[in-house]
Amino acid sequence: MTVRVAAIQMVSRPAVQDNLRDARALIAAAAAQGAELVALPEYFCLMGLQETDKLAVREPDGDGPVQQFLAAQARTHGIWLVGGTAPLADPAGERVRNSVLVYDPQGHRVARYDKIHLFAFSRGEESYDEARTIAPGSEVVTFNLPAHDGRLYRVGLSVCYDLRFPELYRAMGQPDLILVPAAFTATTGQAHWLTLLKARAIENLCYVLAPAQGGRHDNGRSTFGHSALIDPWGGVVAQQDSGPGVVIGELDPQLIHSVRQSLPALQHRVLG
Repeated sequence: MTVRVAAIQMVSRPAVQDNLRDARALIAAAAAQGAELVALPEYFCLMGLQETDKLAVREPDGDGPVQQFLAAQARTHGIWLVGGTAPLADPAGERVRNSVLVYDPQGHRVARYDKIHLFAFSRGEESYDEARTIAPGSEVVTFNLPAHDGRLYRVGLSVCYDLRFPELYRAMGQPDLILVPAAFTATTGQAHWLTLLKARAIENLCYVLAPAQGGRHDNGRSTFGHSALIDPWGGVVAQQDSGPGVVIGELDPQLIHSVRQSLPALQHRVLG
């Protein structure tokens, strides 16, 4: 038995309602293809004209249009839905938390992960510093996915820039699936995205599902796209280069088991 999962690729815009409408159609398409778990990209609900735009649409933890949307979509389609990411209010200040929210098929929230590592990059005309508007999280988060095949899958949560920090994934305790909703820039994505996805899959001997932003946004930013599902041997199961769409693939528990048996690297760990 296998589990079908889907990564949604988007080119999000400055209006939340426009993005929710686009996400609704893509979620429905993934569910119609039999996906049990559907994951949305980072900033799926808003790619603002200014970095500060996210502050205007931040929601209190547990309520708000974006959170209500995610819960309703999970319940409507009877799927596990990963909303990566939503801007939640930071109780300690004026910034937001960049939060991955996970809902079960009944629409109940079962996990929240706040992005720990905040992206900064400066080269030529490109300049980014997420710490200006985002407060970092501090906790490693996993959840258990009871799939239709009767197995329980451990799923680890991360976001975009987290991908560069392998110690985060080691702290997840041998996940079967790692999620990486992202909005990699075209510059850094071209150089590093697929290499890093494969590295995290290979070193943890697990699947990696990475839903991404992929295209030219109204704010002038270009994101790399290439949403993908990577298998535990580092193979690309499915991928989409650019533009909105759905990347569908299967998790094969027998492959996870056989790879970990033939290459017992996780048992050979000495440090950490």
